[in-house]
Amino acid sequence: MTRAWSCAALLTALAATALTGCSDNEERPSGGHGTTPAAPHATTTGARWKPRPGLTWQWQLDGRVDPSADVPVYDIDGFENSAADVARLHRAGRKVICYINVGAWEEFRPDREAFPRSVLGRPNGWKGERWLDIRRLDVLRPIMERRFDMCRDKGFDAVEPDLVEGYGNDTGFPLTARDQLRYNRMIAAIAHERGLSVGLKNDLPQIPQLVDHFDFAVNEECAQYDECGELSPFVEAGKAVFHVEYTEPRSSFCAESRRLRLSSMVKEPALGVWRSPC
Repeated sequence: MTRAWSCAALLTALAATALTGCSDNEERPSGGHGTTPAAPHATTTGARWKPRPGLTWQWQLDGRVDPSADVPVYDIDGFENSAADVARLHRAGRKVICYINVGAWEEFRPDREAFPRSVLGRPNGWKGERWLDIRRLDVLRPIMERRFDMCRDKGFDAVEPDLVEGYGNDTGFPLTARDQLRYNRMIAAIAHERGLSVGLKNDLPQIPQLVDHFDFAVNEECAQYDECGELSPFVEAGKAVFHVEYTEPRSSFCAESRRLRLSSMVKEPALGVWRSPC
């Protein structure tokens, strides 16, 4: 589900910079996966997918994936989609990102009972969700490892871990920026150990410390909050920035988005099938 408010919560920590825009160049990834999902015990070999700036994408978290968008990258819910769904996208030449919430407990997930009450914090504004105490690596690491195992075993190419900026929110725990850096680096390591690429979701203030640990970025509403320039370290490192706006018209940000080489589009907050790319 969408996290549009996370950028706003961290706005005061950022310097306003120039915006950028989307890419019209729709590139197919080389070396499609064919009909066979990724090996269930894949490990990091240096061959993991490394999305480059300018790739167009589809972000659909509402229900089972609709494969109708003619784009090379799909970002879909890891629980709600099957290995067969991922394989179908691979047969069409797409790379597929696995959305997983790593910062909040969700009462509607099948592994909800794996989280002890001691790590559940305040509600985060979304129905049935509560912030996690990310300081408890001993508790959360094995849970996240099992979730990333699921992504790997379904054949996903990458992971989008959501809510990795709890330290900037009212979680019910005294989280610090240092706690967040340690947790986010752990999340990146878990993905890489499984041969999966991993994206940094929002968390703009910590990009300088995390860009080397993540393979791409996912951002919500950097144009609305004049934050898009903060994502430049990813592009400069040859790493894609998958960006979405919800209320800004394309005319207000697409030119700048193209200049910054972001992969930008407008989506409805529910993150259904509809998309309007730059």
